[in-house]
Amino acid sequence: MDELSAIPQASREIALQRLQLLRPHLEEARPLRTVASEASIPYRTALRWANGYRKDGLAALARRSRSDQGGRRLASTTLVKAIEGLALERPPLPMSSIHRQASAIAETLKESKPSYAVVRRIVQTLPAGLVMLAHRGNRVYSEGFDLVHRREAFRPNSIWQVDHAQLDIKLLRDDGSVGKPWLTIVIDDYSRAVAGYYLGFEPPSSLRTTLALRQGIWRKGDPHWEICGIPDHLYTDNGSDFRSKHLEQVAADLKIQLVFSTPGQPQGRGRIERFFRTVNEMFLCDLDGYTTRSGRKPTLTLDSFEKQFHTFLLEVYHRRPSSEGNPSPKERWEQGGFLPRMPDSIERLDLLLIHEVRTRKVRTDGIHFHNFRYLSLTLAAYVGEDVTIRFDPRDMGEIRVFYRDRFLCRAISADLAGQTVPLRDIVNARKRRREQLRTIVRDRLKTVDTLLEFRRGMQREDVHASMVTPVESKRSKLKRYFNE
Repeated sequence: MDELSAIPQASREIALQRLQLLRPHLEEARPLRTVASEASIPYRTALRWANGYRKDGLAALARRSRSDQGGRRLASTTLVKAIEGLALERPPLPMSSIHRQASAIAETLKESKPSYAVVRRIVQTLPAGLVMLAHRGNRVYSEGFDLVHRREAFRPNSIWQVDHAQLDIKLLRDDGSVGKPWLTIVIDDYSRAVAGYYLGFEPPSSLRTTLALRQGIWRKGDPHWEICGIPDHLYTDNGSDFRSKHLEQVAADLKIQLVFSTPGQPQGRGRIERFFRTVNEMFLCDLDGYTTRSGRKPTLTLDSFEKQFHTFLLEVYHRRPSSEGNPSPKERWEQGGFLPRMPDSIERLDLLLIHEVRTRKVRTDGIHFHNFRYLSLTLAAYVGEDVTIRFDPRDMGEIRVFYRDRFLCRAISADLAGQTVPLRDIVNARKRRREQLRTIVRDRLKTVDTLLEFRRGMQREDVHASMVTPVESKRSKLKRYFNE
């Protein structure tokens, strides 16, 4: 007999009621027949209760559960398993088909055919996870039913997440065409504050990642954007740009532990996924070119869009408390007054992060790069030497010069002094100029071809005339009639 502690509360209450009925017989020695008659219970039932109590105590008076409880009395175990197997087939079968096949199986087993209601109850009692796994596969099952280990950050800069997303908005390119920009974001897991970002039409790449990390790690020029420092962990997906050797070397040098989410299971990156939804719902939906609204033609360029995004990020998102009433990302990141871990210098950080590297020779008039000339007084001692330059594609006004893996100086272009000229603008301007020149060349060649064709045609007519005139000059000696 089961111990009393393992019996449900309702069964224990029934056992106490039965004991109360038996007390006159057990404690006062009254005849059991009299006690059973007064309680309106059969004598044999009262006798069984009394013998059971003397042998096993109060637990013997509890109501016993059926051994076949939860089973199907109208269908055998084999038939139930067959019905469950039919319900788990892929693609899913209609309930009417399952009932027809179950009836055929019951006839084979020489059992009574189950009703439609019985088959439906058997199918409906199947666990939802089992049905999902059978019908939708491992990936969908894992998203809804697998236990997820979420890494929790207990202070700012403990865990940063980085990811890319193509925004649901169309912007105007420099050449007048329309395109959807990509946003690379670096977010602090503890505070939900954005440490850095990169906007552009280029698809995800290691360069985008390193540029966003560079902005996130170093101090910003905007006093309202305090988030900076080197994170302890960098949490990403399994994209090729995150798995690159370059990022692995950067993480090793800056003492950042790279953590990759399980392939096909993005649940652990909820902070950054929620941020992209916030951008869609609170920022993009009010702008021209938002793709989910018809009639909103694109009017923004990438530069104007980035200015509005920067304002939204610092003035709205960073200052907005969470829906649970928690502090805003800005306040949460500043709590505790911790001192972020910083690199030795921006030059060292650039040496690690910025991937755009070129090798150039120092000439007597400076370094020539992309048809611009970069100068620095420090270069006077390195004329004729090969140096390595690193640059930010978003600002071609200056380059950083390294000699034998050691930072040498910053070189400035006099043509771009005081300006922030992205590399994409320079490339697009060159393309436009090249197309203009090609148009002129095609026009000139077409003119030449036309003149040559005209000249060749004139020459053919002269040759034809010279061949025809002597023949026509010879008159026939035959006499011809007028009507000929």
